[in-house]
Amino acid sequence: MNLEQTNHPNSSQQVSHEQPVLMLDQVTKRIGKKTIVDRLSFEVRRGEIVGLLGPNGAGKTTAIRMMTGLFTINEGDIRIAGQSIRKQFKQAIVHVGGIIENPEFYPYMSGFDNLKQAARMTDNVTDARITEVISLLGLQEALHKKVKAYSLGMRQRLGIAQALLDRPKLLILDEPTNGLDPAGIREMRDYLKKIAQSEGIAILVSSHLLSEVEQMCTRVVIIQNGKLVTEHNIGDPKNATLLPELRIRVDRPSAAVQILKKLEPVQMIEVKEDASELVCRVADADMPTLIDALREADVVVYRIAESKKSLEDEFLQWTGGNQIA
Repeated sequence: MNLEQTNHPNSSQQVSHEQPVLMLDQVTKRIGKKTIVDRLSFEVRRGEIVGLLGPNGAGKTTAIRMMTGLFTINEGDIRIAGQSIRKQFKQAIVHVGGIIENPEFYPYMSGFDNLKQAARMTDNVTDARITEVISLLGLQEALHKKVKAYSLGMRQRLGIAQALLDRPKLLILDEPTNGLDPAGIREMRDYLKKIAQSEGIAILVSSHLLSEVEQMCTRVVIIQNGKLVTEHNIGDPKNATLLPELRIRVDRPSAAVQILKKLEPVQMIEVKEDASELVCRVADADMPTLIDALREADVVVYRIAESKKSLEDEFLQWTGGNQIA
C-alpha cells in the first residue's frame, strides 16, 4: 500500500536539523483487550537508516501503521517533522513516503504512467525528478512495460521510486528488498544509504533479512511483545568488548591451554569440541605476549581470527531465541 502524495507545507514547517524527523512517545495500541504495542518510544533523525526488528507478532507492522495513520493510537503520540499524527495528521503525513506491505499500482498501465499518475497528485514533482528516480532504481528497461508483467522485485523498486518522488523527509519501508535478487538487494541498499547521507532523509526499515539490516542501517530498534527491548548502534565502538574474542587454531591444544592459563592478561573461555581450536579473550596490546609464549613452547599456530557476534546472534540474545519474521 502506497501512502497518498500530498502538497508540501510552507517553509515555516521545515524540519530543524536538531529535531527528530520521527518520534514515538509512549505509543500504545490495543485491539479489544489485547495490547499490541505497549508504551513504545524511539526516534529517527535526519540521515539515519534505522531498522525496526522483532519476532513474529512483536508489533512492528502495527507500529508502522500507526505512523502512517492506518491505525489509530490509543495512548501516546507520534510526531513527524514536529507535527502530531493524532492532532495534525495532514501536516505530519505530508513528510512521509513509504511502502506498507506490497506496493499497489494500476496493472494495465506502464511503470512510467504509474509514476506520472502519482506525480499529478503533487505540485512539485517534475519530469526531471521522475527521470532521476527511474535511473537510480534501475527501472529504465522495464519502464514502458505494463506493471502486470513486472516481477515482485520490479514492483518493489517501482514502489520505492514512487515513494521518493516528492522527496519525503521520512521514508518508511516494510521489507524493501523483498523479491530482489542479490544484485538488486545491493543496489537498493546502496541507494538507501546514499539518499540518507546526501539528501538527509530519515529512513525506517522493517525487514527480516538481518544480514542486510546490518549492512544497511546505522541503528536498530528491537521490539518484542509490543515493547522496546533495546536500541543498538551498528558499528559503534562503544558496543565492542574491551577484550576481543579470539579463535586460535593450534597443533597441540592441551599444551596451548596450559600456557595461556599462566598468562595473566589472557581470559580463557573454552576449547572447541574438535579439540583443535581455543577461544579466549585478550587485549590487542597483549597479543605479542600470547604469540611469543606459544612459539617458545613450540606450539604451532595455524590461525588466529577475531570472533564477532553478528546482528543475528545479538538479536537472538536480546529476544531470548525467538526468530525474526
